Amino acid sequence: MAIIALQCKHETDFSDFPANPEPPIPTASCDPDTAYFVNSVLPLLQSSCARSGCHDAGSASHGVIMTDYYRIKITGDVKPGNASGSKLYKVLSASGESKMPPSPNDGFTAEQKALIAKWINQGAKNNYCTEACNPELFTFAADIFPIIETNCKGCHSGSQPNGGVRLEDYASVKISATNGSLYGSVSHDAGYSPMPKDGNKLSACNLSQIKNWIDNGAPNN
Repeated sequence: MAIIALQCKHETDFSDFPANPEPPIPTASCDPDTAYFVNSVLPLLQSSCARSGCHDAGSASHGVIMTDYYRIKITGDVKPGNASGSKLYKVLSASGESKMPPSPNDGFTAEQKALIAKWINQGAKNNYCTEACNPELFTFAADIFPIIETNCKGCHSGSQPNGGVRLEDYASVKISATNGSLYGSVSHDAGYSPMPKDGNKLSACNLSQIKNWIDNGAPNN
């Protein structure tokens, strides 16, 4: 039955769904008790799952595509209000070949799995909010690494990080910050591969935070 279900997902006709749907209009502010798809869930799944050979639109491994709201919800067998019954959530804590992301990639942290569960249990909405962001706040632990962890670490960690670039802790992030590739990529400067790959560009405030942190010596603070 599981094989049949996967085949059905692979054959889902997405012709009525845009390939790059516009995000919904954001609410005025973010509720700390709400999980927001556009702000947190989408970039995490794009970074960790929507990779070539895995769950990007071209590969669609096992019929699962993690590129946008429609495809994530349908092919991930997301059941709004029921995280434990949703395949997207169950595979994050699975073992062996069923575990996602698969080895040698790093698995989701407890906090990241909790975020996915919270989003699903709150109705798996295509929601978006205007984040409170202060470009003058740019400590590594509180401000910079959470941005990296959500948008970059999925591709740039483990034993085979994309492009040979590792962004999984302070030491590895500092290397990319010092050689200019971190800011060059996230700001989409000429000569650098734009990052997040196939994802939304970071907000102007997040870019300012990263630049301010680097300009101040990229401290481990």
